[in-house]
Amino acid sequence: MRTLHLLSYLLAIAWADLFTATADLQHMLGAEKNIVPVINDYIEAEQERLEQLKKFAEEYNTRNAEAQEVGTEFVTNPINAFLLIKRLTSEWRQVEEMMRNNHAHRFIKNITVRREENEVKFPGEEDLSGAAIALLRLQDVYKLDTHDLANGMIRGEKVGHKLNTHDVFEVGRAAYNAKDYYHCLMWMQEALNRLENENPQTIEESEILEYLAYSLYQQGNGNIKWYEDRLDGKELQGDLPPVVNKRVEWDGIPERDAYESLCRGEGKKPTPEEQRKLYCYYKNDRPFLKIAPIKVEIIRHNPLAVLFKQVVSDREIAVIQDLARPKLKRATVQNAVTGELEHASYRISKSAWLKEMESEVVARVNRRIGDMTNLNQETSEDLQIANYGLGGHYDPHYDFARKEETNAFKTLGTGNRIATVLFYMSQPDLGGATVFNKLGIAFFPSVHDALFWYNLKRNGDGDMRTRHAACPVLLGVKWVSNKWIHERGQEFTRPCGLDEDVYERFVGDLSPTHRPI
Repeated sequence: MRTLHLLSYLLAIAWADLFTATADLQHMLGAEKNIVPVINDYIEAEQERLEQLKKFAEEYNTRNAEAQEVGTEFVTNPINAFLLIKRLTSEWRQVEEMMRNNHAHRFIKNITVRREENEVKFPGEEDLSGAAIALLRLQDVYKLDTHDLANGMIRGEKVGHKLNTHDVFEVGRAAYNAKDYYHCLMWMQEALNRLENENPQTIEESEILEYLAYSLYQQGNGNIKWYEDRLDGKELQGDLPPVVNKRVEWDGIPERDAYESLCRGEGKKPTPEEQRKLYCYYKNDRPFLKIAPIKVEIIRHNPLAVLFKQVVSDREIAVIQDLARPKLKRATVQNAVTGELEHASYRISKSAWLKEMESEVVARVNRRIGDMTNLNQETSEDLQIANYGLGGHYDPHYDFARKEETNAFKTLGTGNRIATVLFYMSQPDLGGATVFNKLGIAFFPSVHDALFWYNLKRNGDGDMRTRHAACPVLLGVKWVSNKWIHERGQEFTRPCGLDEDVYERFVGDLSPTHRPI
């Protein structure tokens, strides 16, 4: 780089107003011999640059071959996904800079055109940061060890490549930028440990120490002087004192610990007495169901929650996914104050909406939902399909609008969301449960099945016990589709009870007097 700048500087001098004096022109004759070593230096630097580019090409080729061999499942574990995004962001920037040093804009432009022609999207800085934050989210929820994650290990199994020091540093830096000093300390300390045995080193020790020192300061830790002395090159006595690291609840979720515990499958188990009240049955109370009954598993009473078994086929899933893919956009949430839809960090997925007229499969699924729930589908929302990405999740929320949310669903004119049907169209290898915080229960996805619950009580009030969340996907892919059914048109399909304690014992129960079992 320096030789190029020097060459440009020498040429700039030669193209100044030297022609106005013969003496200056005579002096130029000697300048040529000074340019020769600059050119030789450039050739040497160019050869080194090309060797580096050749090394990058070989690494990309090796990694691409491995990814192609594994297939689409390569990116279903978070470590591989993070490394892929990192390679296509920070590492690609290095390659791009090296190519630009040789006026390679024509080649770079050609690559850009090919990317556009093939509709290949490259990740940006936001994607790199998002991938790192996803690793931190998974680490927290599933209590994963920093050292194990950095070694490509999840729950004792090797699932991805080992991260180098710079990879680990990037994760810590993302935490720092998010003001998550708790995780920044853990990952920067891991980076510092790895740097000792790394040759060649992928990052300067001083960069790591700066982040460590400031994060310690933010945590109110007294170990800062150890890092300051190390930065100053002073001889240190003894090992690093233990880091006092405090996790700060900076995301505003009050039931965070309970939610994460449920995601790990640590919810309370039903007592033998409660277990005896749960059962399975064939639902055949609709004309079509006389010849094709639906299997139903009651998984809890009051509030009622059931699992409809084997209610969507592989072919239907494939058709719905194919229809949804071109429409997938970052999922939104409704602002409680304005009623407007907006992006939020607590919902990480992409979603699409499908109308009945788009496919007979969608129309058939909608009819089936009517048979499953005995509820009128005329006022239901369109079928929503969601695909959860890296560490994809949806933090605790209600599906219905609370009384203070006066603008919610106002434009629909169909009232509140009376019930939710959630189809599981894939089954993640690990994680991805649907959890109900206040009930202390978790349901892990089972492909082809659909989870159903009422959001509103029989008197029309929201059931606060239905606050639920979608846990982060640890390994694998999670596709779901859901149907939000509204209260307008349900006057006869789900009439009010005689008092507010009345509830259903099973789907379609119209009794006005049933009390909690």
